[in-house]
This record gives sequence, structure tokens and C-alpha cells, in this order.
Amino acid sequence: MKPPTPKRQKLNRLISLRSVLDKFDWDQRKYIAHEFQNYGCYLAEQLGDPKHKSLYIKLAKEYPRGVLEEALSFVKEVDQVKNRGRLFMWKLGQLKNGKLSKKGLVKEEKKI
Repeated sequence: MKPPTPKRQKLNRLISLRSVLDKFDWDQRKYIAHEFQNYGCYLAEQLGDPKHKSLYIKLAKEYPRGVLEEALSFVKEVDQVKNRGRLFMWKLGQLKNGKLSKKGLVKEEKKI
């Protein structure tokens, strides 16, 4: 049997750069400084659409959170969907048009 090696000898041993890089988690969210960026990444993950992460970050910045949550919950309720991102954008457009038309009606009523 080999005698146990002291801890000091283990610390002095060089580790290859490849082994360090293999252990590193590359899927971490990098360069997120604001909350809306984090929420945009969350939307991309929930919809299974990481290619369009920047689009979801932009939507999280420009749209109210309640509208985005409503569209996301609609997509989660549907079982068989080929493209969740496409369904999300469709529902978001429906919600956006509904909200704008309601605002337009309110403005016309105030003028009279």
C-alpha cells in the first residue's frame, strides 16, 4: 500500500486548464444588470425559445409585466403546441390590440 500523501503535496500539484474549463458552468446568465433582463431570460426559458432571448428582454423592458404574465399563463395552459414562442407573440398581440382599442374608446367618450 502507498502511504497517504500529505495535503500540502496535493495543493502544489498543477491542474490542467481543460479540467477547470470543463467544470465551469457555461449556461449561467451572464451580463444581467437589470431586472427586466432577468425576466426576459425567464420568458425565453419558459417558452423554450433561447434563440430569441433578446426579443423577450426587449418585451420585458417595454411592456407591462401583467400583460406578459397573462400571455405566458395562456401559453402554459395549452398542451400541444409546436412553437410556444409564436403562440406567446400571437396572444401578446391580441392583448395589446384589446388594451389599445379600450383606451381609444375611452378617449373618444371623453371628447363628447
